[in-house]
Formats: sequence, structure tokens, C-alpha cells
Amino acid sequence: MSADWPTAAKWLASGSDDPAAVVVAGVPLVEGAVTPSRYDLTPAAVRQRLGRLSVFHGERRVGLPPVRDNGDSLEVPPLEARLTLLLGGHNGVTFAALAQCGDLTRWGLLTLDAHHDVRPYAPDPPGNGSPVRALIDAGLPGSQVVQVGIHGFSNSPVHRAWCEEHGIEIHGPDAVDDVPAILDRLAARVDHVYVDLDVDVLDRAFAPGCPGARPGGITPRELFAAAFAAGAHPLVRAVDIVEVDPAADVAHITVDAAALCLLNAAAGYSSRL
Repeated sequence: MSADWPTAAKWLASGSDDPAAVVVAGVPLVEGAVTPSRYDLTPAAVRQRLGRLSVFHGERRVGLPPVRDNGDSLEVPPLEARLTLLLGGHNGVTFAALAQCGDLTRWGLLTLDAHHDVRPYAPDPPGNGSPVRALIDAGLPGSQVVQVGIHGFSNSPVHRAWCEEHGIEIHGPDAVDDVPAILDRLAARVDHVYVDLDVDVLDRAFAPGCPGARPGGITPRELFAAAFAAGAHPLVRAVDIVEVDPAADVAHITVDAAALCLLNAAAGYSSRL
């Protein structure tokens, strides 16, 4: 690319030491998946596709903030920055990141996901079917969990009943436009918010590289708007982007969606600065 067309890949490699920089970390978690997949390939695949994307959100006229890339590790970094963006890996990243945060009664969790993720699990670590259940077992109040995008015919009635018994607020795909208001309501009763962007919340047509995606999900535009809202909200401390298998993808469609979730969340954070 020419000098007047800076890429998002160069942005990520810029290595800012600004204390307000957004932190990006790859967490190539693959063990314990309900459907064995190459989730471990995703951080590198997203970084590669960033070379095709720019540093400017033309619709919103917002640029990207200072950034520090922590590279890839199965050890999730502490959520010490103003905003940490985690590239999974599967949905077990949500548990690994949030469970280390001490007093979970101070946290809220918003998931954009086709699934409840409350399957029973072996003691440690929970796989990608169980992070929400494991977090509630670890002390996160169910009343501080909101799920948006839950698909029809993609979840067990037993798991739905478990969610309702524990006070989880549940919405289908039609509620995705309400994410900014949902974040405000959740933030009013907690100190910090964690947002899980499970890319299989997309309609299957837009996410061939997500083993859990099915017809009837949300559109990329809706997911990117939610990612921007998450990055922009002052109480959101972390956003993860998970459940993408590049080896199953078609024409980079799903990996590009993950990359654009990353950039939209980062652009949203720019509006805080």
C-alpha cells in the first residue's frame, strides 16, 4: 500500500507506549472444543487480513487509537489497560480472561452469541461450551450476565432453564440494535463490563468459518455496530473475538469479520479518548 493508504496491520505493529493505548492479545486456545477446529490459527489469520484494511472508519469518521500488540500466548494478559481486545481461540477465552479478575461481583458480562454456553464441564478448564456456567460457578452473579443473539434450535431447553434459574437476561438476534442501551443498563449495576463477541452469532451465510453458526443470525453490519458500541462504552474493560476457524473459512469471509470486529471495537475506544 502507498504512504497515503496506511494499513491496519501497520497500525497494530506500531507498538505505542501511550498508557491509554488499547492492548491487543492473541489467545490461540483450541483445547476442549465441543467441535474440534483450528481456532488456534485465528490470531495470525486476523493479523494477516489487517493488511487489507485501513485505519479509518469512513462511515463514522473515526480513526484508530494508539495500540500495543502483546502477541500470542495461551496465558491471557491481566486486564489492566483501559481496553484489552482478545483474539481467540475458542470461547474458553472468556472464562480464562474474566476468571482472573478477582471479585467477579464487580463485573458484568455481555455475550453476543448464538449459544448459552452453560454446558456441564469437567473441573478445569471449561471448554467452549461452558464459559458462562463456569464463570457463574466462580462467583459472577447470573443477574449480571446478558446474552444477545441466542438462536432458535441451537440450545438445549435444559440449558435455557438453567440460565433462567440463575437470572441471566436473554435476548434473541432481534435485540442486537439495543446493545448500546443494554450496555448502559448493565453498567449501571457493576464497576466493569466484559464483552464476548462470539462470531457464530452471525448468520451462517456470513460465517462459514464458525462451526456453531446457523441460518437466522445477525448481519455483519449489526455485529460491527455492537463491537463499536462495546469499545466506546467507558465501563467496558475487555472485548474478546472468538469461535473462528480459518481452516474452515471460505474466501476469508469469517476471518475478515473477526478483523473488522477488532477494528470497530478499537475505533469505538477512540471515541473515549
